[in-house]
Amino acid sequence: MVRLTDYVTSGGCACKIGPHILNRVLKAVTPVTNEHVLADMTGADDAGVYQISDTFALVQTLDFFTPMVNDPGLFGKIAAANALSDVYAMGGTPLTAMNIVGFPVPLVEQGVLTDVLNGAGSIVAEAGAAIVGGHSIENKEPIFGMSVTGQVNPHQIWKNKGAQVGDVLVLTKRIGTGIMNNALKADLFPVGTEQAVTSMSTLNRAAAEVAHNFTVHACTDVTGFSLMGHSVEMASASNVTIHIKVYDIPLFDDVIEAAQMGLIPAASYGNRKAITEVQVDEALDPVWTDIVFDPQTSGGLLFSVPASEGEALVQAFHKAGIDCAAIVGTVESFSGLAVRVIE
Repeated sequence: MVRLTDYVTSGGCACKIGPHILNRVLKAVTPVTNEHVLADMTGADDAGVYQISDTFALVQTLDFFTPMVNDPGLFGKIAAANALSDVYAMGGTPLTAMNIVGFPVPLVEQGVLTDVLNGAGSIVAEAGAAIVGGHSIENKEPIFGMSVTGQVNPHQIWKNKGAQVGDVLVLTKRIGTGIMNNALKADLFPVGTEQAVTSMSTLNRAAAEVAHNFTVHACTDVTGFSLMGHSVEMASASNVTIHIKVYDIPLFDDVIEAAQMGLIPAASYGNRKAITEVQVDEALDPVWTDIVFDPQTSGGLLFSVPASEGEALVQAFHKAGIDCAAIVGTVESFSGLAVRVIE
């Protein structure tokens, strides 16, 4: 039986180039843009947006990574859900996807890649989109992902920028996929790892559809740069300070115990090194630092909405079957730091 994780050094979004390196590279890159671009990499947004008309804009994104699970079909599902998420995070609807493949030939010959593609296809079909092509190379480590094109009304785009003082932050998925992926490799904590696998393969479509009925000031999806990294991006773009309340963060079962055992992804330490605009309350158990910097794969959406709508939004998520959705923080006036992690 093929174990996909045996072929890689790290899996999921934990395999990304660390933000402390990537940020330095991107700062030296000259932006290539024009007057039709409404969102690009300069704003740390989840996808690019290109305006076609007054009522129609394209949302474009891509994402790929190495396996974090051994089941090929499940890997395909997780990778597809993760790639599609960036379109939902911009308030858009996916239209088409193209496969990105780098695979060892022996795995291709065994039919493993076929299972990956079929798994991904089932998620794209669930999103109501279509797969229209792709590109492949031979690679020592298996990688898979998608380039996704969607649509959005140019006047209804959700960006990192826009969080307002007095808002609350609502998160739609549990935190801890990086830690639980390590637990999965070690065959530990079956309840928590099963929750994580289910979460990673679940689309953010329902969450986005519910949120369209509310006032969304800012939105991002929480992926490899961790809850802290994406909160910092939102706070910095909006010139506010975000307070994250750790005891309100929805977690996978056993994630605290797994973190205490040392099942921390290497990318977590890279996130801490890069994300300096964060203050963690010294009274908190150090395990919370491991959790809030944990790299997420196919994580949830993080919404900044008026406090008057926060509880109603959470209840609407619960009604839609998103049972773990919760208010995890508040937006305050800028006080010298982007994010404070408190009890």
